[in-house]
Amino acid sequence: MTAMPTILIVDDDAAVRGILLDLLSENYECNTASTAEQALQYLEIENYDAVLTDLAMPGLTGLELLKRVKLKDLSTPVILISGKQQDEDHESLMKLGAFAYLTKPFRLDEIESVVQRAVAQNGG
Repeated sequence: MTAMPTILIVDDDAAVRGILLDLLSENYECNTASTAEQALQYLEIENYDAVLTDLAMPGLTGLELLKRVKLKDLSTPVILISGKQQDEDHESLMKLGAFAYLTKPFRLDEIESVVQRAVAQNGG
């Protein structure tokens, strides 16, 4: 039996983390972090099949996390979630290597299909 693909969920909002964890934990091995700093500690010890992160967080932003994930391993897909429609320029995020950019309120089926695509692209 193959191991389940691993997903790192990063959001400073506990409710959002809970929703994403409930949604994804059926098909994926999930870890959650409330800050980008905490996420980076996880990334030191484990490689993930995909990283799902909020953009706007206290401390390091999701954008900083994206850059650091890409420095560590270019193949790791990073999915960005933003609460603000005009938070970041979509194209510039994609240029930085984001796999996908979703805005809140997101639809759960949308998250699911994006994560599936990310994991598939990463050979999971």
